Amino acid sequence: MPQMSKAELYAAIRRDYRAGLTMRELECKYNVLWRTVKKAVDSVWPDPTKKLPPRRTALDLYKPLIDEMLRTDLDAPRKQRHTITRISTGSSPGNGRTAPDVGPPW
Repeated sequence: MPQMSKAELYAAIRRDYRAGLTMRELECKYNVLWRTVKKAVDSVWPDPTKKLPPRRTALDLYKPLIDEMLRTDLDAPRKQRHTITRISTGSSPGNGRTAPDVGPPW
């Protein structure tokens, strides 16, 4: 059976349910659980998908450090400001820090 959208699946289940198929037969025909069949029979539209919370990035740990660098650069002369290369390699003169490791934490 070709892949169909959830709304199409619900419509097909309701159509077959009105034609006289039992819930068990609908489960087997559409390869879904009984909960899905019950939801399709009870409601015209499927439940909306849940929004997931935003995921953290590897850079989130270093954002305060980078923001502080860029804030101090507002007062620095143009040639002494941090570039993305200097921030990522940690090679700004006299900072005494090593390069931030922005790879995966494992």
